[in-house]
Amino acid sequence: MPAPASDIMPSEPVADRRPIVFDLDGVLIDSEDLAWEAWRRVLAGYAIALTDTDIAELTGRTEHEAHAHFANRGRLPEFSEFWKDIAEATYALFDERLEAYDDAIDALEFLLRRGHRIALASSSPRERVDRSLGAVGLAGRFHFVVAGDEVGVGKPDPEIFRTAAAGLGVDAGACVAVEDAPSGIQAAKAAGMRVVAVERGLFPRHDLLEADVVVPRLIPAVFLE
Repeated sequence: MPAPASDIMPSEPVADRRPIVFDLDGVLIDSEDLAWEAWRRVLAGYAIALTDTDIAELTGRTEHEAHAHFANRGRLPEFSEFWKDIAEATYALFDERLEAYDDAIDALEFLLRRGHRIALASSSPRERVDRSLGAVGLAGRFHFVVAGDEVGVGKPDPEIFRTAAAGLGVDAGACVAVEDAPSGIQAAKAAGMRVVAVERGLFPRHDLLEADVVVPRLIPAVFLE
């Protein structure tokens, strides 16, 4: 169980530590399979099959983009109505089975103790971000959080990473981003950030090579180079 935020966050971040911007789903929490299972269940009610190609194309994108993608394959209600069903199915699965990755939590705590400023930049909507962080005990661990429905354009556009850097009060080029998906890597690189990609099994290594570093696990040494 992660320690309380008051035990982790230093009162004065150390100036020479690079700020870090984490993605959430697939980086800090093991949510991707659960989220796509929710989509699979809801889409089945509209006779739309979710394929591996869909997952590869849409991982890291916003729910609005996913809705538009599937609306081209079948008759779906407007997003506001459709999202209610997706959210209900997703949160039911999260409440039962959502877990944080041990290596990511260890890395996050290490960085906070060293005085790094930490942001979260997730393509998921704020409601889901807050629900996810609360479910795994990570609420209050970040100096700034930006969600997919709080920016005008989703990943691979760099807006969300630039917003995260601005929220930390630094230039984007001073930050390191931690991602697991090609669209997120592209967004962070376009923002001028150095990128650490962690392999979680959803994408083959060759799809992550645009990152500066590709690692099988997040360990403190990754952030000391």
